[in-house]
Amino acid sequence: MKKIIPPVLFVICIVVMVGLWLVFPIVQFVTFPISLVGVLPLVVGLGIAKRGSDIFEKAGTNIETFNDPDILVTEGLYRISRNPMYLGFLMALLGIAIVLGSFSSILVAVGFFVITDRWYIKFEEEAMAKIFGDRYAEYKAQTRRWL
Repeated sequence: MKKIIPPVLFVICIVVMVGLWLVFPIVQFVTFPISLVGVLPLVVGLGIAKRGSDIFEKAGTNIETFNDPDILVTEGLYRISRNPMYLGFLMALLGIAIVLGSFSSILVAVGFFVITDRWYIKFEEEAMAKIFGDRYAEYKAQTRRWL
């Protein structure tokens, strides 16, 4: 898992969602055209993830999950969430799940949340605490992990 970067996991989840929807949809909880409501969280989620990435780029900091962080970013979306890129990916996956309307797709989004929360974010937070110490502890105390 450590070698799979989060955007790749995001794409894998989309592929699995569509595959399950085609092969094993479990329960259709939303039908067309109501399912098109899912386009909104999909687009908003992608926008949030992109904006989070742009903030990192503007700050000139490392965005790679498994490389050491070099700048503590606390501006913009990072004042609201410590992980807006992951939040955006999760919102997008939930939007796709609504569009597909299948309970199996929701399970994949939940799986993404658990993996991200317990593996990626845990790894990143340990690195941030090690490198930024008290500054990160203060930021962590003031800003929620997700929302």
